[in-house]
Amino acid sequence: MTIILVLGTRPQIIKSAPIIYEARRKSLDIKIIHTGQHYDYNLSKTFFSELNLPDPYVNLGVGSGSHAYQTAEIMMRLEKTLVDLKPNLVIVPGDTNSALAGALTPVKLGIKVAHVEAGARSYDMSMPEEINRHVVDHISSLLFAVSERCVKNLEKEIVLGRIYLTGDTMFDAFLNHMPLASKSGVLKENALESQTYAVLTLHRAENVDNPLKLESIVRAIIQLSNMYVVFPVHPRTTSRLSSQGLLRKLEEVKHVKLLKPLGYHDMLKLMSEARLIMTDSGGIQKEAFWLKVPCITLRENTEWIETVEFGANFLVGYDTNRIVSTAKMLINDEHIKDKIKRMPNPYGDGKAAEKIVEFL
Repeated sequence: MTIILVLGTRPQIIKSAPIIYEARRKSLDIKIIHTGQHYDYNLSKTFFSELNLPDPYVNLGVGSGSHAYQTAEIMMRLEKTLVDLKPNLVIVPGDTNSALAGALTPVKLGIKVAHVEAGARSYDMSMPEEINRHVVDHISSLLFAVSERCVKNLEKEIVLGRIYLTGDTMFDAFLNHMPLASKSGVLKENALESQTYAVLTLHRAENVDNPLKLESIVRAIIQLSNMYVVFPVHPRTTSRLSSQGLLRKLEEVKHVKLLKPLGYHDMLKLMSEARLIMTDSGGIQKEAFWLKVPCITLRENTEWIETVEFGANFLVGYDTNRIVSTAKMLINDEHIKDKIKRMPNPYGDGKAAEKIVEFL
């Protein structure tokens, strides 16, 4: 049986790693096709090395561009590889343009698709990722859901594929790599002390491509002068901050430390020792929950609503005052981490990859 796994972003690499490990253990050959959607090749290469993954069978080298450009280019370049390899199944993780194109292309060639992280819903159709989730779920033959809520979402939509509750492969990866992450020297390298800082990540187009939202978020970070903020900056975010004159403002503020993007282990370690995490990333919302660190989500909605219901994740959007007031409230709440520790994990038992490979 020939199986292909299509990925293109760093979160997809993390989600895919446990499946590749388990497939290797079961002598199941999975070929990786990297679309190149995250155009920083060296960063992707670092993740492959750090996670001990085999090199991609092919890198399509699509790079950045509009949603239409990326999706169309991936489809055209992927089609040739699929025709040559004639796989029995294509696996796509997550909700990126790589996932969308990685599902559409094989389906149109009569090849079955399996979707990892099926059923996640924010119900905000202004998000490109939400559109991708809906489309991929409705054309996939196998749907691997991470939670009971995701299963219910799929059942409610009457999808045609077979639904399996597996748990989250990202949680598998988290459990696998925390022992190594705990040994990271990222705090020492950046002169940081545990529980004395907040971590900020920002990359979604809805925030960084909107000058009003981006300025409002930066204004909030500057106003949080009572908390040191560590900000590993995505390359695209750096470009947008610079073009608006906001990068220099952040560089001039003493309580903000800008870093280049970090590897998986360094990022886990940095977040694990933080007092607070602020992000617009779906994956980091879950990682914050597993690390028992309170999270402020710089969006009006989330596909991981369980984290909000459990009081671990706070949706604040981009409003300066809401960001500042919520951050101050969480910084001053000495019991918040204990509250989060008591919450159950709705995203599985760390054996999602085992279940997925067994189904395959």
